[in-house]
Amino acid sequence: MQQKIIWLSASVAIIISCLGLLGLVSLVTLQRTKEIGIRKVVGASASKITVMLSKDFMKLIAIAIIIASPIALYAMNKWLQGFAYRINISWWMFVAAGLLAVLIALVAVCFQTIKAAVANPVDSLRTE
Repeated sequence: MQQKIIWLSASVAIIISCLGLLGLVSLVTLQRTKEIGIRKVVGASASKITVMLSKDFMKLIAIAIIIASPIALYAMNKWLQGFAYRINISWWMFVAAGLLAVLIALVAVCFQTIKAAVANPVDSLRTE
């Protein structure tokens, strides 16, 4: 029963964080709509625009992973010391979590950026 509650809580936390990331990506693409339109008019492809916006988020995710990994390692080691049967925490667990975070962020960024890059640049430049 306790395991189900922990899995449910973790799932809800991951879903909420993904929604927050999607909202942040939507806000950034909305704020940079004119820039995206100008870059499209000048000749940038959708992939170049996607890479441009992805770099910003990848930097933030890398910083978050660098900060969170040692803290999580310390906290998990402290927590696991109270158990008679415990496991050793390997480095690959942090790499897997980091790659999963990067993958989720790339999906969110690519989804919103491609949606903005495919739009007609005239519509985004005509708003003001």
